[in-house]
Amino acid sequence: MSRSYSYDTWNRDRVQRMLFGIARPVVIGVLLLWVILPFYYMVLLSFMPIESLLRDPGRLWITPDEFTLSTYEKVLRSVQDGGQGFGSFLANSGVVSISSVLLALAIAIPGAYAVARLEFFGRRKVNALFVATYLFPAIVLAIPLFVLFTRLGLRGSLVGLVLVYIAQTVPVAVYMLRNYFETVPVSIEESARLDGLGTFGTLWRITLPLSLPSIMATGLFVFMIAWNEFLFALLFLVDRRESWTVSLGLAQLSGSIEVPTTILMAGSVVITLPVIILFFATERLLTGGLTAGAEKG
Repeated sequence: MSRSYSYDTWNRDRVQRMLFGIARPVVIGVLLLWVILPFYYMVLLSFMPIESLLRDPGRLWITPDEFTLSTYEKVLRSVQDGGQGFGSFLANSGVVSISSVLLALAIAIPGAYAVARLEFFGRRKVNALFVATYLFPAIVLAIPLFVLFTRLGLRGSLVGLVLVYIAQTVPVAVYMLRNYFETVPVSIEESARLDGLGTFGTLWRITLPLSLPSIMATGLFVFMIAWNEFLFALLFLVDRRESWTVSLGLAQLSGSIEVPTTILMAGSVVITLPVIILFFATERLLTGGLTAGAEKG
């Protein structure tokens, strides 16, 4: 009887492995198709003349004679030259996003290290407060910030928008970096102090190189928020088109009935491409475990 039980168990395990072996690539393929197909269709339409789209909107390929870059020229060209002005929008978004990343990390790194390593009164409560800031929706802060920045003369400027994004992203940046700083072996920092390094020197020469994956991930997170954010950009920049970011430019395209769908898709690709390039350029650092093997047990 035990032999029959073992045989049935072996058959059942074999059937399960076979089913999982078949189901796994099928599920992965369906998920990839679900994610990639909309992006593929968006890119396809951005290279297609509007006449071809109107003739056959459901077609998933493009012929060589239909391929055109005029949609991107129209999107990137300045308004004075008959375009949509996305060239200046990209520059504005680049300035805002990069400035937000640099300033947010400059504030969050020492703050996260202090919370992770230094002992002070209310240390645990500080961690809770960082997370609690995200319990409030952005619209609650929008009106007070709008009034404050109007009185300070910062409404309509990219500087004011950068300050808003820093205030939005620093709490979660501190929270993310603190969790990683706590995984850095304390004995490595203690060895550095025995060699004569102070707190700042230990942070700069030891902890930061080991925490590079987390810093890159946090910087990418801040960059994506600043690049894609719409509400505060609308509130502060709506009356100054020359200071618009790409999110405002895309909203203008999608809200206009005079703009062809192909140009709208080209604008969407222009907005999405920098984030994708940045992600793949930093993928190795994001996934690399630079602390692996730093300390032997």
